[in-house]
Amino acid sequence: MNEHHQVAGSYEVRLATHADLPGARSVMLDTFYREFGHGYRPQWHGDVIDLAATYLDTPRHALFVAVDGDDVVGTTAVRAQGPASPPHPAWIAERYSGDTTAQLFRVYVRAEHRRRGLARALVDTAVRFIAETPGYDQIYLHTDTRVAGAEAFWRSVAVEVCDARDGDSSRNQTVHFEIPVPVLAHVE
Repeated sequence: MNEHHQVAGSYEVRLATHADLPGARSVMLDTFYREFGHGYRPQWHGDVIDLAATYLDTPRHALFVAVDGDDVVGTTAVRAQGPASPPHPAWIAERYSGDTTAQLFRVYVRAEHRRRGLARALVDTAVRFIAETPGYDQIYLHTDTRVAGAEAFWRSVAVEVCDARDGDSSRNQTVHFEIPVPVLAHVE
């Protein structure tokens, strides 16, 4: 097993291949429609249309999948990109601007596969990738706290930077987080 592959119970967590992309796209689109309730939005989800160009063919980017046999049941992605303002606060966009920020995207696990350590395994694998990839100084992410379990999960692995919730349940209730980039020991 290499550093970008691990077993989580009966699941395998690893870098995505071209063969995984239809399953990964399905997990993402199902999340947009079923969890978020707003469906696909090109201004937010353009990467989902061309996962290969965004994550497999772009240096320093990556897509990780959790698989159950041949079925993709979870995803996590890494891009060298900070958040945009709007919709996020300008000071957050400034703080995480440039390609030294690794942003975690698309941390999704199908509902029937949750509570089995998959999100944690996906994030751990992505964080290790970031630590091993030259040029990243920080890890940023944001979450919509209306998604069941999302806020508690991120608080268990990340540090809050800004709580931007406004109390309007019809809009995303976003909390911004940072994960320290670990320093990995080099084995000779």
